[in-house]
Amino acid sequence: MGLVVIIVAAVAYGAAAGLLLPRAAYRLSVEPGAGWRDRCPEGHPVPGWLGPPRCRPAPAGPPPRPYRADASAQRDPRGGTAGRRERAAAAAAAPHGYGVSVVGTVLGSGAVCGALAAACGGRPEGAVLVGVAPVLLLLGLVDLAVQRLPDVLTLPLAAAAVLGLGAAALVPGAGGSWRGALLGGAALGAAYLVLFLINPAGMGLGDVKLALGLGVILGWYGWGVWAAGAFLGFLYGALYGLGLVLKGPGGGRTAFAFGPFMTAGALTGVLLAGFGA
Repeated sequence: MGLVVIIVAAVAYGAAAGLLLPRAAYRLSVEPGAGWRDRCPEGHPVPGWLGPPRCRPAPAGPPPRPYRADASAQRDPRGGTAGRRERAAAAAAAPHGYGVSVVGTVLGSGAVCGALAAACGGRPEGAVLVGVAPVLLLLGLVDLAVQRLPDVLTLPLAAAAVLGLGAAALVPGAGGSWRGALLGGAALGAAYLVLFLINPAGMGLGDVKLALGLGVILGWYGWGVWAAGAFLGFLYGALYGLGLVLKGPGGGRTAFAFGPFMTAGALTGVLLAGFGA
């Protein structure tokens, strides 16, 4: 009964977090060097960082007049009709959505958090892993949109994993080692840094910084899980790349976001380790 309560609570937390992610994903999905988005595609200010991607602008000025069939009396100098302009203005002022689907983020975040809770059970590291899962999902959304992993997410993620698992190690019943987590983060970060130095065009610094946090999480369960999670990330990415090659000419030269595959590999390793423990 206790495990069921933990899983339900984790799913509820994940779903609530998923509801808040789309607006942040939209605002963070910009090219390097560009400022964070502060307006929706229609040009309206985006309020805050968290929430559904839906804009409800207040109509400016008096409400549009009803359209009349006598268009000849409503012609403007540019050749359009006043009725058409009024309808366009009304459409711009109507509520509209943008960015990723709320349904997808709610279901995805809830499912991942529920799976992590089921794998960890009542062990203290479960709270840490469930807590950071929505951040990993947000990073994946941004990386898929603009092939970028912002420092504002990757570095706090690594810090949260280190501090959270350090606190979990002090609680009786912990299923891992904080020392192993620290070594795992340093090792995976160093490995990705070497890959970046060898081939900067194929690996970004954002991937290196993400590897720090993922390495901490994987290292918590030992070097076997660390190796499995790291390998699965490359395997998932390689399979996707192979699919692009088989898709047709030019597919092999198509750049794609690698962060989601890193995260998927790490989560797979953690789930296997959690259920095994």
